[in-house]
Amino acid sequence: MIGQLIFDNRFVQELPADSEAENYRRQVMQACYSFVSPTKVSSPTVVAYSTEMADTLGFTEQDCQSGQFAKVFVGNEVLEGMQPYAMCYGGHQFGHWAGQLGDGRAINLGEVVNAEKQRWALQLKGAGPTPYSRTADGLAVLRSSVREFLCSEAMYHLGVPTTRALSLILTGEEVVRDMFYDGRPKAELGAVVCRVAPSFIRFGSFQIFSSRGEVDLLRKFVDYTIRTDFAYLLKQSEPLGKEVYIKWFEQVCKLTAEMIVHWQRVGFVHGVMNTDNMSIMGLTIDYGPYGWLDDYNPDWTPNTTDAGERRYRYGQQPQMALWNLVQLANAIYPLIGEAEPLQQALNVYNHTFDKGWNRMMANKLGFKEFNLDTDTELCQELLALLAEVETDMTIFYRKLAVFEVESVVGCFTDEQLLEPISEAWYRLDALTEDYKVRFAVWIRKYILRLQNEAVLQVDKVKQMNRVNPKYVLRNYLAQLAIDKAEQGDFSMINELLEVMRNPYDEQLEHAQYAVKRPEWARHKAGCSKLSCSS
Repeated sequence: MIGQLIFDNRFVQELPADSEAENYRRQVMQACYSFVSPTKVSSPTVVAYSTEMADTLGFTEQDCQSGQFAKVFVGNEVLEGMQPYAMCYGGHQFGHWAGQLGDGRAINLGEVVNAEKQRWALQLKGAGPTPYSRTADGLAVLRSSVREFLCSEAMYHLGVPTTRALSLILTGEEVVRDMFYDGRPKAELGAVVCRVAPSFIRFGSFQIFSSRGEVDLLRKFVDYTIRTDFAYLLKQSEPLGKEVYIKWFEQVCKLTAEMIVHWQRVGFVHGVMNTDNMSIMGLTIDYGPYGWLDDYNPDWTPNTTDAGERRYRYGQQPQMALWNLVQLANAIYPLIGEAEPLQQALNVYNHTFDKGWNRMMANKLGFKEFNLDTDTELCQELLALLAEVETDMTIFYRKLAVFEVESVVGCFTDEQLLEPISEAWYRLDALTEDYKVRFAVWIRKYILRLQNEAVLQVDKVKQMNRVNPKYVLRNYLAQLAIDKAEQGDFSMINELLEVMRNPYDEQLEHAQYAVKRPEWARHKAGCSKLSCSS
């Protein structure tokens, strides 16, 4: 039963609240959060829900289809035990300190403890204004909510560390948005997503207190975070202090590196890697103007706000994550008082990422192990070839798995070698003779590399298809689902949700969702570029 959720609410019980009870925009000092109530809406309607996340929280299918579920997870009904609040945090946005930011359109309902003793924070996105909304209204529209709901669950099933989504609910209200900030606002359908995570604490949660010189509050917040979400780092009765803080920061660096390796593996581009959008637990958080690589392009970013600098482009995500970790190190420096241990912890990020990237590429290519002496150059050659001509990244790696390890490479012409991967190229007429020769040379090297390691074909295919997805939430697919939903047809949302539950399986009945981006989607709004309001 929905009303039988067991709330822990440790966050509001152990950390200081905003002393001002009124909900108006302001600077909130000496506090970690503000109590705030969701805005009631006229006609909540459930569009979709995650059966896996519902089951984790102890909800039945009947629960999720009930009127109470819609009321609770749109914000109309506050259950006993809920203590809704918005978090205070700051952040660097596109490299510049932005000061106080906070939950401007997110309201936390509280933290529940499920039957497995797991703590889950429940958060409504788009449920109305908070003291941190600045000039915004705190609401969300259907299109951005569809994208967040579907991507949260798609990333989970891809094996990428992520926050989750429980539900997507229409509010029955209209919300005015200027999607591309071009002076053409329009009324759109309002919606609320219930996001779920062990914690929604971000790098910026620590930066805000450090920037204000609120060191005692910074220490209290760090202590809370370690005891609540990183208790496994503590030895029995170990006092919190500098050594524990360093160990904790090392773990944050490690978790962040592991998450970025997964992003690079599946071709995900976050689009807005500001420090307020970086989870302290190494989870993908805040699905705004994200995108998936169709053609492999290290310089691509989906974010129109970042179109000039391309700060958060795909190929630079590893460097940006490190930059953000440096800002977190600066924020907690007052608790450490030494730069050297923080720098050593940052080196953990580099080591973890490099080792993880090598392992990831070995898995994607079907190797048993990554050989630094041969595979570094082999991978560099491949990525250069993929970037030179529009090549669908997802399709390429799936097709690469079919190459027979036992092939006698000298028995095939260049054309025969290239045929299995030809489906991955967007324009066959863009392939020059020189390019085809170079790619055929690479394939011969690749097959010999597999043979030298005595890789069995059956093992290679299994390994590659476990890490190279057949299905990803391509931008144009999400947009097609949005277009239908805005006309009252939610079928494609639920169909995509079902397909993305098994992204590594062939699913022949859903093969239409595994094809290249169609030409009509190349420049269509929502299919290529997105703004921060998307």
